[in-house]
Amino acid sequence: MGANEKQATTAAVVLAFATVYIVWGSTYFFIQRALVGFSPVMLGAFRFTTAGLLMMLWCVLRKESLFNRQQIKYAVITGLLLLFGGTGAVMLVETTLPSSLVGVIITSEVVWLVLFDKAKWKENFANKGTIPGLLLGLTGVYFLFAERIQQGSLSGSGWAQVGMYAILIGGTMSWAAGSVFSKYKAFGSSTVNSAWQMLAAGVAFFITGAVNGNLQSFQVQSVPVNAWLSLLYLVLAGSLGAFSAYVWLLKVRPITQVSTHLYVNPVVAVLLGVLFADEHMSGLQVGGLTFILVSVLLINLTQYRRKKQATAGETNAGNSALMFGTKEKCVL
Repeated sequence: MGANEKQATTAAVVLAFATVYIVWGSTYFFIQRALVGFSPVMLGAFRFTTAGLLMMLWCVLRKESLFNRQQIKYAVITGLLLLFGGTGAVMLVETTLPSSLVGVIITSEVVWLVLFDKAKWKENFANKGTIPGLLLGLTGVYFLFAERIQQGSLSGSGWAQVGMYAILIGGTMSWAAGSVFSKYKAFGSSTVNSAWQMLAAGVAFFITGAVNGNLQSFQVQSVPVNAWLSLLYLVLAGSLGAFSAYVWLLKVRPITQVSTHLYVNPVVAVLLGVLFADEHMSGLQVGGLTFILVSVLLINLTQYRRKKQATAGETNAGNSALMFGTKEKCVL
């Protein structure tokens, strides 16, 4: 068990997972509403620049060191991979593809996470619960959106849609690469890392907007109130809350366990649709939800048991050493 895992309290881990699970599941809903008034590039620019500056201010108030050159370098690389590449792809494709279909394709990120995390290949592939859990989760997500996949695959112009699929797959690969990079390269305060990551992504979006003309053509007065409110939610809850929790979890938990958010987020998205968009859940979707919940339980249970066994082993070793030492004293 690493030092970071020992320092992470159970309550903090549970709160972080709950934030990532619930909040990120709702961001699909709010991204779609924000795109009514923002282009994907300008949405990313405003969202991540604002969140990054607010996080910087928080770090200053806490008197954290902000200007470690190596830390900034790693954070910038991570931010570009996660937010500019990963989230940017999601915002771009949601302008044409159904959000449910986007949610399905994003779950393929789990595969890239396992494949890119070379240092954990032996552990992940030897673990009896991880691979079945991942496969079960993917199956559940497919069942959850099976009907919509069939409908979506029959609409849209072929090549344009294929291009969007390719962009989204590239985005999942970028996010997975950024997650693995952050897991092994990031150091120091997770809040400082999050601040630089979001600021780097925001600047990258602004530069892109200047190049493609989105920045010059943007008109503040043309953005409806609902889009501004959605942006506010994405900044406060999605970036400052959930993204910061995700970056911290990468430091204290295995990637395969953190990646379970990919299965729970679509569940939250469906529930929001049922409650606020008059959508209904079919029997197939209910079955998908069941698969997803079982997969998350299986992956987390496997990690918990392994951790418990390791702790028990350390305790037994300590007790044995203590007993041996006591016997030695009796002999002497």
